[in-house]
Amino acid sequence: MSAEVPHPPFIHLAGVRKVYGTHLAISDATFDVLPGELVSLVGPSGCGKSTLLKILAGLLPCEGKVQIGSPSHPFDPSRDVGMVFQAPLLLKWRRVLDNVLLPAEILGLPMAESRSRAKDLLGLVGLAGYEDKYPYELSGGMQQRAAIARALVHDPKLVLMDEPFGALDALTREKMNLELLRIWERARKTIIFVTHGISEAVFLGTRVVVLTAGPARMADNFTIDLPHPRTLDIKTHERFGQYSRRIYRLLGME
Repeated sequence: MSAEVPHPPFIHLAGVRKVYGTHLAISDATFDVLPGELVSLVGPSGCGKSTLLKILAGLLPCEGKVQIGSPSHPFDPSRDVGMVFQAPLLLKWRRVLDNVLLPAEILGLPMAESRSRAKDLLGLVGLAGYEDKYPYELSGGMQQRAAIARALVHDPKLVLMDEPFGALDALTREKMNLELLRIWERARKTIIFVTHGISEAVFLGTRVVVLTAGPARMADNFTIDLPHPRTLDIKTHERFGQYSRRIYRLLGME
């Protein structure tokens, strides 16, 4: 019987280095991301996590190798990336559906098809019936759900999330973690999720990449072997604690 051929990575980073003037922001980032993974990128504030996201989004040049996609499946950052930020950044004068449709409008996609997809996505994120509401009529968590729908409306290959739940209260944040896993399990997009929350990184990730304090250097990169679908009960699992302690040790917090 022939050996199974490993799936080629969707993202390949090798020796990525970023300097701003005389400031070294990232000293060495080397890791792969497989198609459909939800990778948690965890590290202390200011360690270069957001810089790395901007590099992946094609917004910043860098030294080293950044390969996304393949020759047979080319990747266009202007078309194939969805972004979710810490603040929802919804346009207050546009209704929820029109906010979700914004990337489709910018990219010039067929609007009838995009409108149908936007409505489906609002249903997926639990906002069916809120299409005609304005952002101020939604809670913080609901606004962030709309932002996730907006990031998916143009069917991107890669979704980059920069501490998207950091501004939410603890209870809403837990609910949004569960919501994100449900959406990911349905949509199966490749997601890079930046956080400085160790528990959040372990709970969400199929894998965790740990960055040390700036300049960012990759300290570890390991698979989270916990079952799906995940519930909050999994945080009491022995392996969950082991993964968390591993990250604490890497960050000098134990």
